[in-house]
Amino acid sequence: MKALLFLFLLAGNALAGPIAYVSNEKTGTLSLIDTATDRVVGSLPAGKRPRGMALSRDGQTMYVSDEPSNAVVVLSTGDAFPQKVIAVGESPEGVSLSPDGRLLAAASEIANAVLLIDVGEAKVVATIKTEGKNPEHAVFSPDGRWLYVSAEDASQVDVVDVAERRQVGAIPVARRPRGIAFTPDGKRAYVACELDNTVFSIDTASHRVINAIPAGNFANGVAMHPAGDRVYVSNGRGASVSVIDTRTDQVIATVGVGQRPWNMALTPDGKKLYVANGRSNSVSVIDTATNSRIADIAVGELPWGVTIR
Repeated sequence: MKALLFLFLLAGNALAGPIAYVSNEKTGTLSLIDTATDRVVGSLPAGKRPRGMALSRDGQTMYVSDEPSNAVVVLSTGDAFPQKVIAVGESPEGVSLSPDGRLLAAASEIANAVLLIDVGEAKVVATIKTEGKNPEHAVFSPDGRWLYVSAEDASQVDVVDVAERRQVGAIPVARRPRGIAFTPDGKRAYVACELDNTVFSIDTASHRVINAIPAGNFANGVAMHPAGDRVYVSNGRGASVSVIDTRTDQVIATVGVGQRPWNMALTPDGKKLYVANGRSNSVSVIDTATNSRIADIAVGELPWGVTIR
């Protein structure tokens, strides 16, 4: 039935803009939003509890972490049926693709590890233990050399050397680091620490903190503007998004959104930001030119994150 719904909706809609994919944990689906019209145009079944997502560079394949099955589900964005299921560690959460599109990193919370998957062979090629417990996000640097890993039960960001397949350092931050985003040039990374309502700006050459930036209540998700001049941070208990100028590391705006905002994504042109609101079962849309909320889109239950093609 879900497959038929997906095919029916896409067949009846001419898509004008990039597609925003929203993972709905409780519904077990991905909602598809046409970013030109801000309307839901389809739905994909995506395991039992989809969370993290990563989209291939050609936009044809989606990788989704599925917590109950301890797996990454591989989907084709062109149809409604899973292609493959790749077993990973217990309770996978955030996933990311390397810049060359060859490796997928999956953070496994219970295993306290990051798994590297060769996407061409669809198999795990490395399991890298991390010092931080309950890793949530593992994000590649733009040059693919490093993985920065955040963990719920930690006060540090673990640094993994991708070529060596091992942790080589740890960057002290604050309690419960969550979302991570790099500037496009890879010179800095921003990490939100939820329990201390703080975002840390990190120099990636030295793997050291430059600035600690006060954010909203329960800062967690992080998204970088394509131009690299702004970074966006969702504030889970604040029902808001903080806008940080990366040139000054100062908050320049705070935008109200839905309840329990979590992970986010920007359109390729950087004009709109899409925010998953876990407790509102919605996605809020922010106009980045005016820092104003321009739409709220109903999606599935308990949306966890957004990725955009």
